[in-house]
Amino acid sequence: MTSRLNPYISFDGDARQAMEFYKEVFGGTLTLSTFGDFGQSEAPHADKIMHGLLDTAAGFTLMAADTPPGMQHAPGTNFAVSVSGDDDAELRGYWQKLSDGGAVSVPLEKQMWGDVFGMCTDRFGIPWMVNIGAPQG
Repeated sequence: MTSRLNPYISFDGDARQAMEFYKEVFGGTLTLSTFGDFGQSEAPHADKIMHGLLDTAAGFTLMAADTPPGMQHAPGTNFAVSVSGDDDAELRGYWQKLSDGGAVSVPLEKQMWGDVFGMCTDRFGIPWMVNIGAPQG
C-alpha cells in the first residue's frame, strides 16, 4: 500500500449518518468500525464510530470518527489531516518532521487496533494523524 494523505473529520455522535450521506454523494466503499468492535462493548458509546473510511472510484478517501467521551468537539476545528500507509520508515520520518516544534497529543505507538498511531499539531497549528499499518502482501 502506498501512503495516502486525506482529511479526517470528527463528529459529535453522528459520524455514521454523515459517512452514509457522503457515500450517497460520492459513491464508493464505506467501512465503519465502532468502539464496541474494539473491546469497548459495554461502554455507553459502544455503537458510536471509532473509525470510518470511505474510498471512492474517483480516488477520494475520507475518514471520520465520533469524538470519544471526555474529548472536546468544536465545530469548525473538528478535522485533522491523516497520513497513513505501511512504510514504517517513511511514515516515522513524516511524524518526526510534523511533530518537531509542535505539540504531541497522542504519542506514536502501537494502539488497540494493532497499528502504530500518533496525533500531533504542527508548529503552524494544523492537526495531523499518522497511522502505520502492517505491510500488506
